[in-house]
Amino acid sequence: MLVIVVENAPPRLRGRLGVWLLEVRAGVYVGNYGRKVREMLWEQVRGAIGEGNGVIAWTSPSDAGFEFDTCGKNRRVPVDLDGFRLVAFTEEAETAPPLHTGEPRHRR
Repeated sequence: MLVIVVENAPPRLRGRLGVWLLEVRAGVYVGNYGRKVREMLWEQVRGAIGEGNGVIAWTSPSDAGFEFDTCGKNRRVPVDLDGFRLVAFTEEAETAPPLHTGEPRHRR
């Protein structure tokens, strides 16, 4: 299973995602593709997201049963804590940095 959610995405990007995936809600796309198609779609999202943001989640054999990645400006930032991926909240929206290990930058 593959899920891509975009916010404030350009119409061209939404149209491109609609060719490959089913839009079940505004900005929420689902499908069932392998690694190559998933990576191709995600590169298109990353390249065309502009001022928006996006998240991708897909089934994997990890402990959680899925993996995810983000792009664009958002308060939610993925972090890795002892090999388990979680989401930290920042004070302000920022561009998603590369995944890092250790404590989340901001705790509430």
